[in-house]
Amino acid sequence: MSPRKTSHQLSPEPSAPATGSRRGSSASPEKAPGPLSIPVVPEERDIIKVNNASATDLKNTCDDALKRYLSRSNLFKQIHLHTDVRLTLGWAGVFVATATGFYGWKADFEQSKPGVWAGFILYVVLTTLQTLYAYFVEGDIIFVGRRKTFSKRIVTERITISSRTIPVSSASSQPSPENAPSYSLTITYLQSTSGGKSLLAKNRTQGSKEYSAFFDEKGVMAQESFEGWLGVLVEAAMEGKTA
Repeated sequence: MSPRKTSHQLSPEPSAPATGSRRGSSASPEKAPGPLSIPVVPEERDIIKVNNASATDLKNTCDDALKRYLSRSNLFKQIHLHTDVRLTLGWAGVFVATATGFYGWKADFEQSKPGVWAGFILYVVLTTLQTLYAYFVEGDIIFVGRRKTFSKRIVTERITISSRTIPVSSASSQPSPENAPSYSLTITYLQSTSGGKSLLAKNRTQGSKEYSAFFDEKGVMAQESFEGWLGVLVEAAMEGKTA
């Protein structure tokens, strides 16, 4: 009798994971470049020298340097809305005053009284509106910038910067590095998409530093130091961090 043949069942080998399988990705949109990632060529800087005894001159110089630094290519396009509104109201007042004066000169005195009074009242209204706008709306704002970037969708960034001088404390009569006028900035950063309908981020940061850190004893501005400090503040606002 022939021996019985037995069959061995081979267990299936474990299947290897399929290559090239697709997984869901939740990668965040590409980060827009900050000011520190776009260096300034030293040859592009001009020597800036001011009267370092005047806090007004120091502040205006820092304001101008800030606008130049943030308005560079691939950064923010400056929006001049506040300046345009003030200029429009100012020139409108000049036009009304000129037209009123010319009418009063050409027309008879008694006949021109109503028109002159109307022109005078309109001039006062325009001048008052200009003053109120500068004080309550514009305030300390020195820079408003906007930038659009594309990473899977169009993202709009808007930055608003206000500046002021923190004066020397009256408690001390002798200025010192610890008690000197300081340049203070408040930065508000908004990031939105869908034409501003969807808000992605809203951050705010503040920072201040003594003017002596940016100007030497002769009044020459250390632009690289100022730009580095400003760049850190702006990128902190963009990332929602505290500088």
